[in-house]
Amino acid sequence: MSRWEPNARERLVRAAVESFAERGYDDVTVAEITERAGLTKRTFFRHFADKREVLFAGQDILSRLFAEGIAAAPAGATPIEAVAAALTATEPAFGPDRREQARTIRQVVADHSDLRERSLLKHAKLTAAMAETLRERGIPDPAASLAAEIGGLAFTTGFARWVDPANERSFGEVAREALSELVEATAKLG
Repeated sequence: MSRWEPNARERLVRAAVESFAERGYDDVTVAEITERAGLTKRTFFRHFADKREVLFAGQDILSRLFAEGIAAAPAGATPIEAVAAALTATEPAFGPDRREQARTIRQVVADHSDLRERSLLKHAKLTAAMAETLRERGIPDPAASLAAEIGGLAFTTGFARWVDPANERSFGEVAREALSELVEATAKLG
């Protein structure tokens, strides 16, 4: 086995996603994922608590990128401008080489209620991290929480557009477009 290669985490994700796409999420075991990746079960469990977590492997990175993007926004940025900076900061995580894998993951998650629940929990944590970073910038509630919720909705809307097979635009472009549409729609509510 090639256990000593430095990209074990990515190999496990790739092996799991390919296996889920071929045979279905329920019919794939951790042992089969590790065999396909050329790694051990021990290596798998150093990276993931269970096979569900493989599908959400990038959530911690996204939370960090969102927080860094908001923190790095110019001092005079509005809450929505800070959220736009966060969406821009996440763009490197969504390169064109990841689009097909993201489509597969999205479909696997959509097909299983327990995975949809996990996805909602991860989304809530992402939104909470954005709200906290906005509050750290001095933006009070409810503005910080509302901006974070709009940012979370822009993220999920942008992600859905990005993985659409008809889409050829970058994640950042479609996510910022979604944010703009949401801000415009919010203005029309009152």
